[in-house]
Amino acid sequence: MRHASILSRAVLLLATSLAAAVPAVLSAQGQPLPPIAEDPRMHEAVATASADRIKRDIATLVGFGTRHTMSDTMSTTRGIGAARRWIFAEFEKISKGCGGCLDVRYVSDIVKGDPNGRIKQDINVVNVVAVLRGATEPNRYLVHTGDIDSRVTDVLNATSDSPGANDNASGIAALLEAARLMSRHRFAASVAWIALSSEEQGLQGGDIAAKYAQTQGWRIDAVINNDMVGNSRGIDGVHENTKARVFAPGLPANTPAAELRRILTNGGELDTPSRQLARYIDMVADRYHPNMDVEIIYRLDRYGRGGHHTPFFNLGAAAVRLMEAHEDYTKQHQDLRTEQGIKYGDVLEGVDFDYAAKMTALDASVLMSLAAAPAAPDSARITGAVQPSPTLRWKASPSPDVIGYRIYWRKPSEVNWTRSRFVGNVTEYTLKNVIIDNYYFGIAAVGKNGQESLVAFPR
Repeated sequence: MRHASILSRAVLLLATSLAAAVPAVLSAQGQPLPPIAEDPRMHEAVATASADRIKRDIATLVGFGTRHTMSDTMSTTRGIGAARRWIFAEFEKISKGCGGCLDVRYVSDIVKGDPNGRIKQDINVVNVVAVLRGATEPNRYLVHTGDIDSRVTDVLNATSDSPGANDNASGIAALLEAARLMSRHRFAASVAWIALSSEEQGLQGGDIAAKYAQTQGWRIDAVINNDMVGNSRGIDGVHENTKARVFAPGLPANTPAAELRRILTNGGELDTPSRQLARYIDMVADRYHPNMDVEIIYRLDRYGRGGHHTPFFNLGAAAVRLMEAHEDYTKQHQDLRTEQGIKYGDVLEGVDFDYAAKMTALDASVLMSLAAAPAAPDSARITGAVQPSPTLRWKASPSPDVIGYRIYWRKPSEVNWTRSRFVGNVTEYTLKNVIIDNYYFGIAAVGKNGQESLVAFPR
C-alpha cells in the first residue's frame, strides 16, 4: 500500500508540473479559452439526493388515499386538498431551513365544468408554487414541474383509492428534493418549482401556471416536467436504472407558413429551443452522472399522450418531459385489483426509490447549471451559402458577467453538438473553412464561472 501511495503522489506531481509547463490555449482573438467548467454544487447534488427522503414524500402522498382533481378538498387526511396543503407546508419547511429563501404561494383559477368532458362541474384548480429568487437576474426563470393529481381506470372516479405512487407522487417528491438540494445555494436566475393540479383532467393546472408566468412577465429559459420518475421495470420485462428519456417537441402548431418554408430550405426542425434543452440535459448527464444515459426522443410526449410541459411549450417556452425510460402500463390509471395473476395499480411497492433519487439529481444538476449560466444570445443569424466559410451574428446575452461566446457545430446525422470553439466576447464570427451545407451551427453564452447557456440556433 505504501508503494502505491508513493506512486500516486509521483503521478500527481508529474501531472502538476506538466500542466504548469503547457501554455494556455488561446482563442482566435488571443484570449485564454475558458474550460467547460464542472461546478462542485452539481456533484454535491448527485451525491446527496436522498432516496429515503423521496420514499418518505411518496409514502405521504400515497397516504392521502386519492388525489383526484375533484376529490375532497376539506379533509385534513384525504383528497387533493390535504395533499396540496402538505406540499405547501413542505416547501415552507424547506424555506425556513434556508432563512426564508423560498417564496411559497398558491396559484389557482376556476375551470368551467363540461358535461361531456373530464370536469363535470366548475372547480377551483389549485397549484403550489415555490420560487428561489435569482441574485442578479430575478426575472429570468427555470421552471421545474410535476403534477399532484392521481386517478384510477375511470378518469371521473374521484372517490376510489388512487395511490398514484409513481404517477405522479414520484414527480412531486422530485420537486421537493430538488428544492432541498438547491436551496442551499444562490444562483443568477430564479428557479420555480410548481406542483400542478388537474393533469389527468386535461392539463388544466399547467395551463393556469403558464398563463400566470406570462402575466407576471417571467422570462422562462427552460421548463422541465417530471411525470413518472420512479419506475425502473418496464412492461416489456426490461429492468434498467441507468437511463432517462427526454421528450423534446419540435415546431409549434402555430408556426407561420413562411417559417416552415425557410426551415424546409435551411433546416431547423431538429433545433427548436426544446430540443436544445434536451441536448443540454444530455450534456449535463454526461458531465455529472456517470451511470445515467439520456435518450432524446423527438416528440412532444409518448405516442398519443400528453404532459404538463405542453402548455408552456404552447406559449413559446423551451419545455421537455424528463421521465423514466421504461413504463409499466399495469401500474398506470388502474383500479387496484389482481387479474390472471397480474397486480394492477400504482402502489408504493412499484417505485424504485434509488432510481427516483438519481432522476432527481439529474433534475437538480440541470437546473443548477442553467440558473448559474447566462441567458442565451438572441437573434442569432448565419450566412454563407456558396461560400467556404459561414459567418454567424447574434445579439449579446442580456446577462451580466458574460466573458464570451462558444460556437457549436455538428454534422446533420449527429444528435448532440460535437465540435465547438470559444470565440471571445464578440457578436460576429466567421468560422473558416467549415462548409455551411455540411453542418448545423449554434451559439452559447459563457459566464465568468465557466457555465454555459442553452445553445441558440441561428436563423
